Amino acid sequence: MLIAHFAAAALAPALVRRWGRNAFLALALVPAVTATWALARGPGVVAGEPEQLLVPWAPEYHLALAFRMDALGLVMTLIAAGVGALVLVYCARYFDDDEPGLGRFAGVLTGFAGAMIGLVLADDLIQLYLYWELTTVFSYLLIGHYTERRDSRRAAAMAINVTTLGGLTMLVGLIMLGEAAGTYLISELLADPPDGTLVSVALVLILVGALSKSAILPFSLWLPAAMQAPTPVSAYLHAAAMVKAGVYLIARFTPAFGDVTVWRYTALAFGTATMVAAGWKALRQHDLKLLLAYGTVSQLGFLTATFGVGTRDAALAGLAMLCAHALFKAPLFLVVGIIDHSTGTRDLRELSGLRTRMPVVFWTSVAALASMAGLPPLAGFVAKESVFDAFQHAGDPVVVLGLAGVVLGSVLTVGYSLRFLWGAFLDKQNVSPTPLHPPGPLFVAPAVVLAALGLAGGLGAALVDPVLAAYADTVAGNAGRAPAHLALWHGLSLPLLLSALCLVGGLLLFQRRVLVSWLGARFALPDAGNVYRRIVYYVSSFATQVTGLTQRGSLPLYLGTIMVSLLVVSAVPIVWGQLWTLETPPVRWIDSYAQLIPAAIIIVSALWTLMVRGRLYAVVLAGMTGYGTATLFALHGAPDLALTQFLVETVSLVVFVLVLRRLPPRFSTPVLRSRRLVNLGIGVTTGVLVSMMAYLTLAGRRAESVSGQFPAAAEEAGGRNIVSVLLVDVRAWDTMGEISVLAAAAAGVASLLFVRRRARLPRTRVETGRIVARIPQLPSPEEVEWNPLPLARADDVITPRVAHKPLWLPGVLSLAQERRSVIFEVVARLLFPVTIVLSVFLLFTGHTQVGGGFAGGIVAGLGLVVRYLAGGRHELYLALRLPPGLLIGLGLAITTGTALAGAVFGTEILAGGAFDLHLPFLEPVHLTSSLAFDFGVYVLVIGLIQDILYSLGAGIDEQAEKASRTGQAPRHESEEVTA
Repeated sequence: MLIAHFAAAALAPALVRRWGRNAFLALALVPAVTATWALARGPGVVAGEPEQLLVPWAPEYHLALAFRMDALGLVMTLIAAGVGALVLVYCARYFDDDEPGLGRFAGVLTGFAGAMIGLVLADDLIQLYLYWELTTVFSYLLIGHYTERRDSRRAAAMAINVTTLGGLTMLVGLIMLGEAAGTYLISELLADPPDGTLVSVALVLILVGALSKSAILPFSLWLPAAMQAPTPVSAYLHAAAMVKAGVYLIARFTPAFGDVTVWRYTALAFGTATMVAAGWKALRQHDLKLLLAYGTVSQLGFLTATFGVGTRDAALAGLAMLCAHALFKAPLFLVVGIIDHSTGTRDLRELSGLRTRMPVVFWTSVAALASMAGLPPLAGFVAKESVFDAFQHAGDPVVVLGLAGVVLGSVLTVGYSLRFLWGAFLDKQNVSPTPLHPPGPLFVAPAVVLAALGLAGGLGAALVDPVLAAYADTVAGNAGRAPAHLALWHGLSLPLLLSALCLVGGLLLFQRRVLVSWLGARFALPDAGNVYRRIVYYVSSFATQVTGLTQRGSLPLYLGTIMVSLLVVSAVPIVWGQLWTLETPPVRWIDSYAQLIPAAIIIVSALWTLMVRGRLYAVVLAGMTGYGTATLFALHGAPDLALTQFLVETVSLVVFVLVLRRLPPRFSTPVLRSRRLVNLGIGVTTGVLVSMMAYLTLAGRRAESVSGQFPAAAEEAGGRNIVSVLLVDVRAWDTMGEISVLAAAAAGVASLLFVRRRARLPRTRVETGRIVARIPQLPSPEEVEWNPLPLARADDVITPRVAHKPLWLPGVLSLAQERRSVIFEVVARLLFPVTIVLSVFLLFTGHTQVGGGFAGGIVAGLGLVVRYLAGGRHELYLALRLPPGLLIGLGLAITTGTALAGAVFGTEILAGGAFDLHLPFLEPVHLTSSLAFDFGVYVLVIGLIQDILYSLGAGIDEQAEKASRTGQAPRHESEEVTA
């Protein structure tokens, strides 16, 4: 089901381009089939046989892809999939074919439905969090659908900021709870819940996430602002799906923690306060959509308070109210969309006379509003009666106070329900009938179906009771009374009297609506939007002040601060724990006298670096220390490390030289002598400390080294190169993390080098004897003959035709004559294919011999470096026609796909295998699944080096060329471009 949703989301833009808005009808089939599937398995789930699927993911970390549909999951799946299917049908007539971004909207809304279904079926805490944040991202995109509107962008930013803050807080609580329980499977955790102070803290953190997602005070501000989204978004996300996620989470953990004091009273207090405050706010709204938005916040507070009671009857009532809310609030939002679409306004002060001209829409609204107000025989009445009864018999004085709060909130609910009906449909004095065009049947049908289900839910309450009771029976504690049941009539009782009181109070509020509006304006709470904007402003101002104090732009200061912090943090435990008293291991100072030569080179180069004034000298000397270290690795019997060190030092040296082109050739005036002495002291002390820490680490070893197991692990993985096997088999998780961080950091650093976008790939193509490029400097007339194209400006597209045999490097046509070296060009052209073959050789032999994907990628990258240095930036564009971002993304995709393939075709993530490929006339080729993983690393490293060359090479070249043409830098005579 999840794969189908996300596949449909990916195909949605193409379907919309082909079928227009009718593509929503095809997309609606996916959640409709899901709802049908859930209904078919409903009897077994209610009978106590939940649907389960468990795929081990990372067993060492207690993580798995776990899904479980019990009674609560069944109900939530039917709501998410059923309402989602109807909303998609509604979209087929709400939007026009030429709606901007319609394909993107269709894909995001379908993907959101899949994320919501994944959330309610997840049986793993971390997996639940992933779907939780996925709904946050999708909602951000849906709320901000109208990207050209500033209010829409602000609302989307507010929603993602508030809900992400709560989600990250919740993640900490989930991890604490999983560690305390010893399992991250929700079903196992609920079956044997942990307790203690740590668990109470975790529950508070989880509640923060739940309250923020369901817009409970003090996080209520984002949901009314989110009404900037298209009406189908409001009908689904903010009435049936996303905002229900927080309530669902509370309901999910109530069977295990409903009797925990902090959990119970937090949900009860904040839920009741939200119900009253938001209901009072709804009475003063003139926008029908905003009225429903504040009503939604109020009802979410009602649900939170109900589940907070923590008894079996309260759980039953809460789940019944959750279903009723989806069946009356979603159609009301759809009705608002119909009214807005038909009349062009949602302002209840401008609407009049729609009752007789839109009878189907009117009676649909009456049914939904009657359910929201709690009138028989609708589902809302049955649910509200059950809530009042659960509060009445909870046996807790605090809950009795909560009952007074929910009764007051229900009075307000009746009041704004009547306000909606009067404002949207009834005739008003001094307001002429609103012109409209009647909606089509398909446009109205989803709202009619949902309102009819609300009526059926009330009349068939006894049939629904066993389904909801299957969840409620998992909640302990019912104050010693017999379990309650859902029914349309329970006889004359206190809940019925309270329902009548709510109806009378709501009628009075509506009758005195002018006085209510005056009181509301007089005693209005602070505007939530203004509060949010002030918070953002003060946080930004504080961040600016802190940045100004700490970020002075001095790299030596930053490095010194880091080193001093390291000294303090590391020296304290060394001194406090008297680590020097450990039994020190014997020291072997040297293995062979040959090691003295590179060691001396390292020491001399390091000291000499401190004294030279030229930047290039300093870079070369620093590189010598790296080459010396690589030589030590080789002499010590570590050829893999030596090769990698040599290659990294070479690339680093090239990068430094590319940067130095734009810097002065000599360092600036030396700082004060005292400052230099301080820097010297910090450096020497840090070096001594690091050496001591390395030595004491060996002295503190108590367990047997794991290195003795490496040969057997390599053999099991089908390789003989222990280093390579460690990287791509034994510790492949670490490698995946490292290359992901490397790619992200490289992309970020390269992007920061220029204010504008990095050097884009120009229109450069090579045909038979022909190069087309943006060429600021022209080759000599002897080499090319020009097409008769008039030149309007210096960077126009110029098409030279090579008059003789194709050059070794076609890109050199863009270079000035004095910048070319024929010998270098020929050598570079001959060397490039050899370098690529060598890189492929290192890739394929890395698992058994020296090499690997990282080393092979760097060698291939060095081939690109040689072609760039010989032929300039246009030769770089011609050397590899794929953009670096694509290569980096492809490399990450290959490594990730290899990891996931282990779970699909093997036993777990990154599960590997090896086999020998026998080819005719050739020796058997030894292949392993980790070769694909290594190939991803190979592609990523090539893309990384290409990205560096584009940014630090081609980008700087292009800047210099533009500066030369605009007179901002000296121009050479040969760089003149004449007609």
